[in-house]
Amino acid sequence: MNRDVIVVGSGVIGLTTAVVLAEQGRRVRVWTREPAGRTTSAVAGALWWPYRIEPEAQVGDWSLRTLRVYEELAERSGETGVRMVEGVHADTRLDGLGDWAARVPGLRVAGAGEAGAFAGEGLWARLPLIDMPTHLGWLGERLSAAGGVIEERTVGHLSEATDQAPVVVNCAGLGARELAGDPAVRPVRGQLVVVENPGVTTWFTAADPASHATTYFFPQPYGLVLGGTADDDDWSLEPDPTVAEEIVKRCAQVRPEIAGARVLEHRVGLRPARDAVRLEREILPRGGVLVHNYGHGGAGVTVAWGCAQGAARLVGGAAA
Repeated sequence: MNRDVIVVGSGVIGLTTAVVLAEQGRRVRVWTREPAGRTTSAVAGALWWPYRIEPEAQVGDWSLRTLRVYEELAERSGETGVRMVEGVHADTRLDGLGDWAARVPGLRVAGAGEAGAFAGEGLWARLPLIDMPTHLGWLGERLSAAGGVIEERTVGHLSEATDQAPVVVNCAGLGARELAGDPAVRPVRGQLVVVENPGVTTWFTAADPASHATTYFFPQPYGLVLGGTADDDDWSLEPDPTVAEEIVKRCAQVRPEIAGARVLEHRVGLRPARDAVRLEREILPRGGVLVHNYGHGGAGVTVAWGCAQGAARLVGGAAA
């Protein structure tokens, strides 16, 4: 049987899917318009947590499968970029989460003062926090070790890939809007500020579903990542200086020492949102297989391994 597979897209979804397929013995090529270090995944704050992703019934399983992988990868954090770090989700209640939350080790109600300046109930957890530049590089090396290759190539239509391989996996993220002709894929713009870390060792999030403004900070090896925004249908990749000032101000309300931290970098990423993740299999007219794995919104890192395993089952003809 011809075991050639082309994976379109080199973000965390594409590379993780390619690794799973290559380690199952498939001959994998990744086609990417730009290197992994310039994808949306590369600028992500990258805390494991189901965020802005549907359908809820499947997200829990995908997330927990991914959590188990990250727990193992964290044992080699310097190599993989995955660390287990403690922090607080402010204004979050256990009874407001899905059944998956009961299977997250150590998740508990935050004590007095642990939720910072936010008065609502919070949750304390020790979760995977991923240094994405390191992790994407590690995924590329793991793919290479399994015999896979990454090719920089601009794809105008998925037929370019299906003409060259019997199996294609579409992990194009926001690019699937054009490649798959799917207008349901839309951007949710996120703006971040990276500052010199003034000594913060725990992460913090406070996300109001009714607001485009969120508040979070993640201690990464390269600096403290501050956020953020969730602007629907905004395609702009230019950082807004006023928004950046507001982000720093909100984070400093939780940790005052952030106010004087030197700014290192401004970042903008476009989350590939969709009403529901598209993880499905198509049989093409000439007998080829096209598997779609896109639309993960703000939780691509959170579900990467679960969705990659599901995509691999679809490649093999089994239900995801």
